Amino acid sequence: MGTFTKSRHDAPPGFFEAEAAGLRWLARAGGARVADVVDVAPQRIELERIEPARPTADAARSFGRDLARTHLAGAPRFGSPPEGWDGPLFIGSREMPSTTADAWGAFYAAARVLPFLDPALAAGHLTIDEAALVRDACAAIADAAFDDDAPPARIHGDLWAGNLLFDARGAVLIDPAAHGGHAETDLAMLAVFGAPYLESILDGYQDVSPLRDGWRARIPVHQLHPLAVHAAGHGRAYGVELAEAARATLALAGR
Repeated sequence: MGTFTKSRHDAPPGFFEAEAAGLRWLARAGGARVADVVDVAPQRIELERIEPARPTADAARSFGRDLARTHLAGAPRFGSPPEGWDGPLFIGSREMPSTTADAWGAFYAAARVLPFLDPALAAGHLTIDEAALVRDACAAIADAAFDDDAPPARIHGDLWAGNLLFDARGAVLIDPAAHGGHAETDLAMLAVFGAPYLESILDGYQDVSPLRDGWRARIPVHQLHPLAVHAAGHGRAYGVELAEAARATLALAGR
């Protein structure tokens, strides 16, 4: 097996160790395949090398089934870190709060959306009025407008298309921000940049774990997190999309 090493001389404490812990926790679910961790140190991580291959509808559907099994492996609480990891959590290069909660809405608003608004404002990627819209949407979410009785899922947490690779064996996940969350968040992230054969992935997912009524309408709710993260560091266009998702969330909540 060939390997690939990522390194960063200025990596904050726990940066690569958190990635390794997330990959191993996802792997223990026995669902979606993840890149094997070969070695990890404070400024580097060595992973299985993935030799890319063209995705297919069959591979995508198979991945959907496996992702559902990963989610069903669960987590103790919303926000729970990978088992055995008590250090910081990261999404991309940004640290995420490590708080946990029994209610999804309270956790998601406070720990996955609101922390990224001030950086987005400071970067000039979000206007004051847009930030107010997002805060209003988060208030509705925190008030349990979208809570259900689904237990915490074991989610990848940063499942945009760039973190879903395909090789000769099928799909493989990299670069997680793994924690206990809502399964619909991972699926909504796949739609942010258009994962290949997304409908096949969703069909496979529902073969194993049928989605709840209204899940497509809730996609903007679950995209608030990745859009807020991107608005903090990747440009004004994401601030615009974040505000649009907030408007859709408020409309769905009847506010």
